[in-house]
Amino acid sequence: MTLVRLVRTHLRPYAAVLVLLLGLQLAGTLASLYLPSLNGRIIDEGVAVGDTGFILAAGTAMLVVSLVQVVATIGATRIGAQTAASLGRDVRASVFDRVGAFSAQELSRFGAPTLISRSTNDVTQVQQVVYMALAMMVTAPLTMVGGIIMALREDAGLSWLVAVAVPALAVAIGVVIARMIPHFQAMQRAVDSVNRILREQITGVRVVRAFVREDVERDRFARANETYTGTALAVGRLMALAFPLVMVIFNASTVAVIWFGAMRVDSGQMQVGALTAFMAYLIQILMSVMMATFMAMMVPRAAVSAGRITEVLETEPTVRAPDEPVALPAGPVGVELRGVSFAYPGAQEPVLREISVVARPGTTTAVVGSTGAGKTTLVGLVPRLQDVTGGQVLVGGVDVREADPEDLWSRLGIVPQRPYLFTGTVASNLRHGDPDATDDELWQALRVAQAEDFVRALPEGLDAPIAQGGTNVSGGQRQRLAIARALVRRPSVYLFDDSFSALDVATDARLRAALRPVTREATVLVVAQRVSSIVDADSIVVLDAGVVVGQGTHDELLASCPTYVEIVSSQQATQEAA
Repeated sequence: MTLVRLVRTHLRPYAAVLVLLLGLQLAGTLASLYLPSLNGRIIDEGVAVGDTGFILAAGTAMLVVSLVQVVATIGATRIGAQTAASLGRDVRASVFDRVGAFSAQELSRFGAPTLISRSTNDVTQVQQVVYMALAMMVTAPLTMVGGIIMALREDAGLSWLVAVAVPALAVAIGVVIARMIPHFQAMQRAVDSVNRILREQITGVRVVRAFVREDVERDRFARANETYTGTALAVGRLMALAFPLVMVIFNASTVAVIWFGAMRVDSGQMQVGALTAFMAYLIQILMSVMMATFMAMMVPRAAVSAGRITEVLETEPTVRAPDEPVALPAGPVGVELRGVSFAYPGAQEPVLREISVVARPGTTTAVVGSTGAGKTTLVGLVPRLQDVTGGQVLVGGVDVREADPEDLWSRLGIVPQRPYLFTGTVASNLRHGDPDATDDELWQALRVAQAEDFVRALPEGLDAPIAQGGTNVSGGQRQRLAIARALVRRPSVYLFDDSFSALDVATDARLRAALRPVTREATVLVVAQRVSSIVDADSIVVLDAGVVVGQGTHDELLASCPTYVEIVSSQQATQEAA
């Protein structure tokens, strides 16, 4: 069972604590089983015959046993809660680490909403059932077995009541649980759907408002919410049915014990104290069955959640570190794409076909092309966001698949097409590039990235707050901060993926002029939409439908590449129309 395997794996480090937990639960359970017998003896051997000394002695013993039970129960509950919380922490960490190792392929396969649900809601379900199990894994079965034995000791003539009540309770609850399992599976899928739609609406709120789609999105969320609500109500109705079933059987058993026990007392076959003890033991037996039932009601949902968590943990990243990595050479390194082809899983046609590009240290290599030509995909192959399906990507003469990913990434400074800033401050975001960077180094990077003026204008300067995703700054400011973050890193290879698109022409020109002395010894690979951003590049690669159709300087391509001429002409016409 997936749930058992997941829990066993993550509880292994807490074996010593679990032994202590078992000991405390054993002590508490034995104490609770001994108390009804003592109470029965007080009635029969003390109260019935008027032996005050026996009553005091047995009463003192009951107080001591009760104290042991209380201390053991409190200790076991505390340890169980701490262990379950620790397991939840460890499982969340494992999911986080695995997701962090995923390539773009695995992230696309799962999707962000379900990964968030699996690392939060699903882990919580497993944690709760583990807590219940730790609280009752000894108590419930031992109380049930011990209670049956002690009840038979008191009076075997009423044992048939136990034989009827316990199976009746187990069967009734088993039927309810069997019907709950498919509802729990549907509930977790409904949680994913609600998270997905809510995430889409929050992320795309501007698009929703721009196209006046609030009503449509509200209805879409309402349908998903109603589906989740309906599933939760179905589960709730089954749970509501379980409790009355338990109480009916519980109360019917109590009435039966009193009825038939009274007959045996009246006939002299049983003493009043023994009847009291038998009733107490029957209550303990049924309570243990009820506790096990409550836990069993949680197990189906936890099992579904464990399966979803295990699916993430057992998914092997397609991009993996080599067993014996090859070290990249020291100093400046170049980038070479040698006969590179790439196709997404399940795609009929490759995105890139036989791409060969060489970018040397101290030079700027630009990649241009129409939308969908494969420019971003090409740049993403250098840091191994995806692995090529044909050919090689070399950095410093080493195939990136043979290099240690940490070593590879330490040489790269990446500014993605959609720059992302983290919750924190300007300084904390820039120090993602280098945690040890000084304030002077941060200001220097901001100066080169043409971001110094607007950061100095902020009241807090480098300590100015940045919202999640950088939503409290403009698109151009976000791009410049992302460029500054890459500059703080001082990498050997700069990868600019359409990183100047949100900048006006004048800022773009100043930024490129400031970058030249900083990147003089580095390899610079630029993806650009605007030809004006890359006219000075040492080499321009023109992509069309995933194929290199031209390569050279700006002037050379104007003379030899029709696709490049078409791109330049279309942009000039757009500027003239503007």
